[in-house]
Amino acid sequence: MPNNKEKFIPKSLYPLKTKRIITLSLVAVLGFYLISSITTESFIINFFMKIGNITDLIGRFFPVDWSFAGAVWEKLFETIHMAIISTTVATLISIPFCLLTASNITTNKYLYNSMRFILNIIRTIPDIVLAVVFVGLFGIGVFPGIIALIVFAIGILVKLLSETIESIDMNPSEAIKASGGNALQTIWFAVMPQVLPQFISFSLYVFEINIRASVVLGLVGAGGVGQLINSQINFLNYPAVSTIVLIIFAVVVIIDYISGKLREGLV
Repeated sequence: MPNNKEKFIPKSLYPLKTKRIITLSLVAVLGFYLISSITTESFIINFFMKIGNITDLIGRFFPVDWSFAGAVWEKLFETIHMAIISTTVATLISIPFCLLTASNITTNKYLYNSMRFILNIIRTIPDIVLAVVFVGLFGIGVFPGIIALIVFAIGILVKLLSETIESIDMNPSEAIKASGGNALQTIWFAVMPQVLPQFISFSLYVFEINIRASVVLGLVGAGGVGQLINSQINFLNYPAVSTIVLIIFAVVVIIDYISGKLREGLV
């Protein structure tokens, strides 16, 4: 028996309105790209036009000079020490700020908005700019790098943990308050147990970031292995730079692996 019902065959996965929005968005992105490229006189095609120079430069980094490895370890440990100190101090300092920037803990709107505003400003300043400022204030060395990493890490930790605190179950807090507990007892017995695993996990994550950031900060005089890379680039000793980069890569991979396993066990 023939089926008189006409089968519905969709012409597209998306409705016409959605396709128009996507098309207009792509045209807008392409327009911004062209305007930005013309304004800055920087086109992606320049990369391919300079590919010969790039391959020539990469070739200068090989073969790797492993005899330089002995000079790397001292500065590398200095970098790791910077990350450990800055992460530890930032973690301790960020605890009260996390509570002050959580809307369910800090009910005073003026205090809450003021703290949010201050920490948003801190978070918008790149770590390398902080390092340049502190190197100018304290001179070349490890100390300005540590201060820059502390400020940088506080911005990240407070943002991550305050959002975690805002999502906790408030019933235990209300129960402690109803039984006569003060603010400190409420935070210690109701808030901290719920956020402690995430807090440790975020601290380890920031430690990983600080390891990478401390390498970059060394390029502007903030100590560590980055300072060694900068000096070898200035001497055009590219094989030594390759040695440093490979050692940093191996150490960062090991730290990432250990930190990742620890965070998996905590959360």
